[in-house]
Amino acid sequence: MVNYRKLVILFGLLVSSYSYAFSWPGITAKSWLVADEQGRIIKSENPDQIRSIASLSKLMTVMVVLDAHQDLTERINLFTRSQLIEMTLVHSDNKAAKLLCENYPSGSHGCIQSMNLKAKLLGMKNTSFVEPTGLSVMNVSTATELIKLVQAASSYPEIVKTSQMSEVKIQIRKRWFVFKNTNPIIGKRHKFIVSKTGYINASGGCIVMMLDTDIGNRIVIVLGSKNTHTRIPEAEFIFENVKE
Repeated sequence: MVNYRKLVILFGLLVSSYSYAFSWPGITAKSWLVADEQGRIIKSENPDQIRSIASLSKLMTVMVVLDAHQDLTERINLFTRSQLIEMTLVHSDNKAAKLLCENYPSGSHGCIQSMNLKAKLLGMKNTSFVEPTGLSVMNVSTATELIKLVQAASSYPEIVKTSQMSEVKIQIRKRWFVFKNTNPIIGKRHKFIVSKTGYINASGGCIVMMLDTDIGNRIVIVLGSKNTHTRIPEAEFIFENVKE
């Protein structure tokens, strides 16, 4: 039987791969936007392209785990659930995200179902998840729909807290483990409310941010940047050159 949903997603990804970046010099992002806190798009380019979103998926993974109200102090292998959440969001650790999903009340399958249900409830009609890390090309969304993901994420104190951490330090027995934030400007520039990066070959460099500014909160979303080195400078350039 033909899976028409997967065909639609793959067609969208194929179209996206042949799209051109916008006209500002030096910008490689295929899709981007700046929006206000209410989700009103101020400026954008190709905001409705369906694209792979890589580790941006982890925001949804963590949200459904927090929605389940599981014990954050419970140890899963060597780490507490709270530490796994921090590792998932700060360091974008794939193993941590998998452990969170595997230890969801209804297991990995139930975790993925909850992720897709939450996307549906948020009105994210073109968003789909098949696993919790973002390693799959089939974890897809659009810049426009990711506004809703960021807005929802900003209501979780745990996510806001981790979005402002430049690193996570965890002691196991006598040894300390340090996990650096995949967004290296955390703690150096801007007032972050939400921050999450992503990258696989199919997605290019991705980042979503909600920033506290002197003209109100701003949401910045960049998808399909050339690589992990270009996504943050491009997000900053876009943010700094879109004033309203």
